[in-house]
Amino acid sequence: MKKLVSLVCASFMGACAVTNSCAETQPADAERYGPYPTNYKEIVMKWLDKQLIDASTARIEWGGDPKPANLGTEDKPVYGYLVNFKVNARNRFGAYTGMQSHGALIRNGEVIKGLGFGY
Repeated sequence: MKKLVSLVCASFMGACAVTNSCAETQPADAERYGPYPTNYKEIVMKWLDKQLIDASTARIEWGGDPKPANLGTEDKPVYGYLVNFKVNARNRFGAYTGMQSHGALIRNGEVIKGLGFGY
């Protein structure tokens, strides 16, 4: 029985990869999440200018395209598109801090919540 369940799961995952028929490929509800941020890199970079000491020298590794997300609670949802990225930025002493994982929730063309910045 376990082999059958494993086989069915593997078949389904393979079908998703080949046909792109998984739920993740469905467009998100624009009323709930806002419009898809096609210029998400520009939006995040503008926001990082205010977050980092020396944003012009920051090295960014993007973690893929924005995904619909809720970073709130059931009672108080905070919907938007989550962008994951890594940043290696200079600190106050001018030294690079090393790659650190961060995220930004974008809604209506602006970052409404940041992740991993310790504020």
